[in-house]
Amino acid sequence: MNALLRRAGRLAVVLAVVTLITFLLVAALPGDVALDIAGADATEQEVAEIRAEIGLDRSLAVRYLDWVSGIVTGDWGQSWRTGERVWDAIAQRVPASLELMVLAQIIAVSLAIPAALLCARAPDGRVDRAIGFLAFGSVSMPSFMTAVLLILLFSLTLGWLPATGYEPLSAGLWENLRPMILPALSLALVEWTALMRTLRAEMIGVLQENYIALARAKGMSDRRILVVHALRPSSFSMITLLGLQVGRLMGGSIIIEQIFGIPGVGRLLVTSVFSRDFMMIQGCVTFFALAYVLANFCTDLAYARLDPRVRGLGGKAGAHG
Repeated sequence: MNALLRRAGRLAVVLAVVTLITFLLVAALPGDVALDIAGADATEQEVAEIRAEIGLDRSLAVRYLDWVSGIVTGDWGQSWRTGERVWDAIAQRVPASLELMVLAQIIAVSLAIPAALLCARAPDGRVDRAIGFLAFGSVSMPSFMTAVLLILLFSLTLGWLPATGYEPLSAGLWENLRPMILPALSLALVEWTALMRTLRAEMIGVLQENYIALARAKGMSDRRILVVHALRPSSFSMITLLGLQVGRLMGGSIIIEQIFGIPGVGRLLVTSVFSRDFMMIQGCVTFFALAYVLANFCTDLAYARLDPRVRGLGGKAGAHG
């Protein structure tokens, strides 16, 4: 418990640093937001009134502390452009972004585990080399290029799936999943390679253990040994990698949401950047940072749950502390 509390404290520090850096970077952007809002024909007095209304006449320290205290109390501020509450705008778009990332991870894991099992069964064999070649080609192509090729093949050529759009789950399961297949696949085809390589390397090592030799001596089939006895102890590193991939998925989803027209948080961030909506930019970046910190914390919990050695080390660390 003490180890988890220390971990949570470190993650809180990371989140605080991210909010500070985000605020300073947004504040350093060139131009006058108040002038943009007032328009080119506005007088200096009108610009000054708008600057005072949105708080730009205060010092950076006061503005930062006011913004952070608002986030802590649940008040994420208000868009300077539309007047919409920042948290309300983010909350409305979270389901689309979350669905995209979850589907991408499901597809990536579904590709990685069978491929790793095939590779580990006969390392350096023909199947292993063929899968390695496919993995190298997949990871070499960025997600936005993969998205363009998938649209060209499945939407424009075959006409099987829509190129853009989003339907909520309330419209029906298939209606919701159909426009999300290509975006999720665009992300998954980049992410599955690292998962497969990590699991393959771990499984090759586990298959050299004595208890695996004993299982083979008892006449167990290779499939049972791989799936039942080797997969779980080999998956710990992959679980850690799944948590680390959350950051890459969020970064990739920003581009993918733009390409496929998905109304997610990433698209909101891009729109806010182009419209110089600083409060919305700060809110979106803070939300991404918070999601990444929570995902890594949950990964630590899952790792400790699956691997008793981690729980033991955590308990000893707490006892010595």
